[in-house]
Amino acid sequence: MDIIEKIKQLRDERGWSTNQLALEAELTQSTVSTLLTKGNALPSLDTLMRLCDAFGMTLAQFFTEDEQSELVSAREKLLIRRYRALSEEKKQAVLTLISEGTCVP
Repeated sequence: MDIIEKIKQLRDERGWSTNQLALEAELTQSTVSTLLTKGNALPSLDTLMRLCDAFGMTLAQFFTEDEQSELVSAREKLLIRRYRALSEEKKQAVLTLISEGTCVP
């Protein structure tokens, strides 16, 4: 498996720029840019875990070749991305809403 190509593929599937990927993964743009443009660079475990988190997947899912193994739906990924963009106060409000079961279908 080519780790860098997989990262590029996942980034492209989401329509993200390198800068957007860096923001989502809470990495510097320089780190992500260097990783994706240097042919011999491989991400550290911490960096790869941050990237996987940004993509809404586990390390195990990242290394699984089978597309059927994706456990996080596109809708769940969208929810995660939107949740991450919230302020801490709004994140707490969402968690409270969910834990109290007051969501109305």
